[in-house]
Formats: sequence, C-alpha cells, structure tokens
Amino acid sequence: MTSESIRDPKADHLLTPQNSAFIIIDYQPVQVNSIASMDRQLLLNNIVGCAKAAVAYDLPIVHSTVNVETGLNHPPVPQVRKALANYPTYDRTSINSWEDIEFRQAVEATGRKKLIMTALWTEACLTFPALDALKEGYEVYVPVDAVGGTSLAAHEAALRRIEQAGGKMISVPQLFCELQRDWKRSETVPAFMNLFIETGGTAGIQFSYDKAD
Repeated sequence: MTSESIRDPKADHLLTPQNSAFIIIDYQPVQVNSIASMDRQLLLNNIVGCAKAAVAYDLPIVHSTVNVETGLNHPPVPQVRKALANYPTYDRTSINSWEDIEFRQAVEATGRKKLIMTALWTEACLTFPALDALKEGYEVYVPVDAVGGTSLAAHEAALRRIEQAGGKMISVPQLFCELQRDWKRSETVPAFMNLFIETGGTAGIQFSYDKAD
C-alpha cells in the first residue's frame, strides 16, 4: 500500500500546516465561566487541544484578548496561557476583533487564507470576526466542540449564521486528523497521539507508536 505523493500543501483544498492559521479569541475566566452550551471542562480540554495542535504543526497563531489592559477583564485561563506561552496576545476593547487594527494586521501577516477560528462567545466574539473574514475572502473553519455560547440556542444560531455565510464546521478530532493526514509523517505522530489522549478522543482504545516499526 503506497500513499500518493503529498499534494501541494499550500494549494490543498483541505487544511494543512502550510495553508492555515489558528485564531483564538477570549478564552478568559469570565467568558469560560459563562458558557452554558457544553460542559466547560470538555470545552477547556478541546480548546487547549486545538492550541497544542497549532503549536505542534507550526501554524501561525493569532491570540486575542479583550479588556485586559483596561483592567476590566483578566488574562486567558491558565490552561490556555500555558499552551500558548510563547505567543503574544493582541488585547482590544472591541467585541468584534476584526475591528481592531492590530488583530487584523496580525491575521493578514500570516499570509494564510484558511482560518481555524475559535472564540468565546460563539454568538458574538466568534460570529462577528468570522463574518467579516468571510466577506474579505478568507475561508473560516470553526471547531464546533471547542467554542461555546451563553446558551445552546445562542451557540447553535451563531454556528448556523456563520455556516450560511460560507463558514465550514469541523470538530476537534477532525482538525487533528486533517493536519496529520498521513501516518508516514512520523515527526508529528507522537504529538498527534498525545492530542487525542489529552482531549479524551481515545476513550477505551489504546494506541502504541514505535518509531522502529
């Protein structure tokens, strides 16, 4: 069994480490504690998994916070801060991060058109920049199990609105698999397996990986 030659990773219609960027917005204590659309611990596990995947696959990362510098809000939760410790944050006052000049410039500077976009809340801080990015010709991919809203209805309505505008809904396990794509890309297999273990994706299943195989 032979895998086909690796397709051009920049032109691939699927997500690759070479054609996508990871956007993470407002995973701060107030926002996390207000989530009612899914279990909060699962949400944290999943967003940290997404962040670690972005690091492992060397994606450009744009991390935005709101109202930290004004003193009205706190920095991101410790789990997210630890996962993205080596990356700057772009603090803003606008609910819509796309209306913040530094944030938008950081996204443009990645040179990527496929944006893996995560935020709290789904109905505001995700929807608004997602709609603006789509309007400006970006492709937006939303890991639906790593974002959340103040109610299930608000969350689902927001996802529908993004999808109606052309956004693409994905899951956290799908993101991992799409970035990895081939077991022959052995340098990232250990990180790939750890991501599944840490996010609970291997419940009841044991995997082993031996570089000598």
